[in-house]
Amino acid sequence: MSTENKVISIEYELREKGKDEVLDSNMGREPLSFVSGKNQLIPGLEKELVKLNAGDSATITVSPQEAYGEYDANALQAVPRSQFGDIDLKEGMILYGQGEDGSTVQVTVKEFDDEKVIVDFNHPLAGKELEFKVNVLESREATPDEVISGQVGGHDHSCGCGTGGCH
Repeated sequence: MSTENKVISIEYELREKGKDEVLDSNMGREPLSFVSGKNQLIPGLEKELVKLNAGDSATITVSPQEAYGEYDANALQAVPRSQFGDIDLKEGMILYGQGEDGSTVQVTVKEFDDEKVIVDFNHPLAGKELEFKVNVLESREATPDEVISGQVGGHDHSCGCGTGGCH
């Protein structure tokens, strides 16, 4: 089986390596499903998941370079407090805005006073070694529709009823 164009569905639990706090998890809930080779997951996690089969469980450690990158101290920026309007700011809160190119940007409030707000453009997990505990629920070749669309289940090329088949 190729490592591209596989449909993989997992349950996972994410921690920073060496720490007990669960940062994210879908255990016992809807599985995370993706088509490999479509840049839908961080590279280090996908690289290891494509080696596993349905029914496998594993602990996967991902370096910052293969996750959200190294922490960049130059990604801190002072912004006038007035640009935040009536937002009740708190240190550590995550805000979303619009970048110069029109894309959505995520920032973390590092500190603030009456004059300025220091925001951090780094991803909250930048510079961290991540540990994923995963259970592979499904691993199969993607259908032609899934390969084209990059979405599990593909696009509905039928009558538009959403069932995937025409009546």
